[in-house]
Amino acid sequence: MIVIGGSLGGCEAAQRVLSLLPTSFALPIALVLHRHKESGELLLPVMQQGSPLPVCEPEDKEPIRPGWVYLCPADYHLLIDGDVFSLSTDEPLNFARPSIDVLFDSAAEWKRRSAIAVVLTGSGSDGARGARRIQECGGTVLVQEPKSAAGWWMPAAAIAATAAPQVLSLEQIAQALVNLAGRRGSAGR
Repeated sequence: MIVIGGSLGGCEAAQRVLSLLPTSFALPIALVLHRHKESGELLLPVMQQGSPLPVCEPEDKEPIRPGWVYLCPADYHLLIDGDVFSLSTDEPLNFARPSIDVLFDSAAEWKRRSAIAVVLTGSGSDGARGARRIQECGGTVLVQEPKSAAGWWMPAAAIAATAAPQVLSLEQIAQALVNLAGRRGSAGR
């Protein structure tokens, strides 16, 4: 299971990473981008454009399917709950709903060693704590190079919070995901 989070510039960064994945990519991807609570489904067609994988906004209790990208709906937290997604309207965390840390924490709990966290560009520190938790559970953490990010604060916070994460360009992140998916196969779902 891959969990990706981004904020300032995150839409463009996520689009770039997704565009570089093959159509045969088999791991599910959950994506949290900080966005205005009234943005509705405006981001969905933008994220689908250029993605070789199908992109949807999951419903509460929707089963997690391999090879799909699940974009967190506006004004909800997205959580992994076993083999389904849960949506929550709990209070914002790190001033954000959706919160990257909420998604990452649930991935650490349910997916443990098979969780792969990707922290993209953004302001603030959302995602840093969750990335550390994924790493503590044996999962993998990839972080966008701060110098290549529109907002260096979020990647820098994730780097500071984790032990030797893989700090990569967007192109290298996509390649690392392909490599990790190949090694994990169906065990990472």
